[in-house]
Amino acid sequence: MTIEKTTINGVKIIRPKVFGDERGFFVESFEQSRYKEVTGQDLNFVQDNISRSKKGVLRGLHFQRDPHAQGKLVSVLSGRVFDVALDIRPDSPTYGQYESLELTPPQVDEDGNWQWVQFWVPPGMAHGYLTLEDDTTFTYKTTDVYAPESDGGIMWNDPDMGIVWPDIDDQVIVSQKDQQNPLLKDIK
Repeated sequence: MTIEKTTINGVKIIRPKVFGDERGFFVESFEQSRYKEVTGQDLNFVQDNISRSKKGVLRGLHFQRDPHAQGKLVSVLSGRVFDVALDIRPDSPTYGQYESLELTPPQVDEDGNWQWVQFWVPPGMAHGYLTLEDDTTFTYKTTDVYAPESDGGIMWNDPDMGIVWPDIDDQVIVSQKDQQNPLLKDIK
């Protein structure tokens, strides 16, 4: 497993070891003591979620307020996504900044080695993603359950955040709920 630190404290890009041969691959997607070491947190995942979307679906930017703030370990099982973590921790020196990357399912790289990427989004962050292919399956583990009373969102295309979303040559499909999200400056 290799870990890449990002410009935002606590956000990590994780590359688990993938064992592959002509039959396919095997990857250990989570092992508690190893991920505790990687994240510096005693992770207790309480909910797993899977979504499947067609190309152009944008989900987010979502977060949960305390006492139900969620950390998320996210990955892709099929298709591709552009994934974003936005720092909304009020006392953070990187407040309002984001980290992004493309997530794909386990696959063989140009050198013939199997690769897979996971993204650790700690509590206190807003999270969202844009699907770049049809039949994209996205999965994530959370450190707290969904709590409607703590649910929040930020407008995905807030110009003050400057998120550079990929141009997918299709209209972005955003839920009615996410179209009503406030701008970052209006979050309390």
